[in-house]
Amino acid sequence: MSADAHAPKSHAPKSHATNSPASDAQPATSLSAAPGRPDASPSASLAQPGALPPLRFGYGTNGLADLRLDDALSLLADLGYDGVGLTLDHMHLDPLAPELTARTRRIAHRLDALGLGVTIETGARYVLDPRRKHGPSLLDPDPDDRARRAGLLVRAVRVAADLGAHAVHCFSGVVPEGTDTDTAWKRLAETLTPVLDAAASAGIPLAVEPEPGHLLATLADFHHLRGALGDPEPLGLTLDIGHCQCLEPLSPADCVRSAAPWLRHVQIEDMRRGVHEHLPFGDGEIDFPPVLAALAATGYQGLAVVELPRHSHAGPHFATHSLPFLRHAERTAATAPPAAAPALQQAAPPHGAPSTTPEGSSTG
Repeated sequence: MSADAHAPKSHAPKSHATNSPASDAQPATSLSAAPGRPDASPSASLAQPGALPPLRFGYGTNGLADLRLDDALSLLADLGYDGVGLTLDHMHLDPLAPELTARTRRIAHRLDALGLGVTIETGARYVLDPRRKHGPSLLDPDPDDRARRAGLLVRAVRVAADLGAHAVHCFSGVVPEGTDTDTAWKRLAETLTPVLDAAASAGIPLAVEPEPGHLLATLADFHHLRGALGDPEPLGLTLDIGHCQCLEPLSPADCVRSAAPWLRHVQIEDMRRGVHEHLPFGDGEIDFPPVLAALAATGYQGLAVVELPRHSHAGPHFATHSLPFLRHAERTAATAPPAAAPALQQAAPPHGAPSTTPEGSSTG
């Protein structure tokens, strides 16, 4: 399955953005340590220098939690964003409240009117359990609780199909206390199976995110899950650029190239090595022009969504300043010479270990 096989459905055109891909593309070279599927050339392709397609940027509603959803969508359209990462939560298209189909239909009309693309994100902290952050998870010891999480993801797939979203995002969860990792991997594969069936039926990829501190924390872990499930067609990857800086051995740009064949969704923010803390652009250590050049070169056509959930108190401010930063970095990337060899980062904390600010863990 190609990386651009799930380009978003067409929405109303916007005068400020052009989304046409480059036409003179050639295959990319995977840098992943994990083997690719035997018959898969990298989904995406590397465009010729100077002919990279423009990227499509969105902003996550988990960073605009103090705004009504209509107001958040209007803000992003006015600022010039191409789309939105819509986290299903109690304040934004509550997936558990009555009349979900009718409410989803209204949001679909609103997105069309504003010319916004959309991806569905499922990282709401307390949408299923008001006392447990991200609980229950796909790894919960109680099979009924695991089924509740799977049911939420199946519902998210249906919402995504009704909205014309390009992917549904999810993550594994933290390994519960007293659970060995072999058991956790088995639970994850079994619990995701009905979700992947629903995704296949809907034609919506399920994009699993490696999350620091979780069972599935790295790109290598994603490949482990892919192998355990037999490489199902709907299973794709959410790549968080900050997480690459935080934890991966390769640089963020090389992570993008490595992930290209499976890339279905992108989250982006600044971050520091070994510290899982989502930061506004410029407050961390990431060199963004090479990252955006690598992403454009893959031919990725989905959204790259700004992920600043802990800055929601000033969401409009950070939404206003994030897009100009990214567009400037994109223009810089277009004039910079291509990178040569893969860049290795200094050692990160132990594999999957949450840092002092574990945003993705059950305690942060």
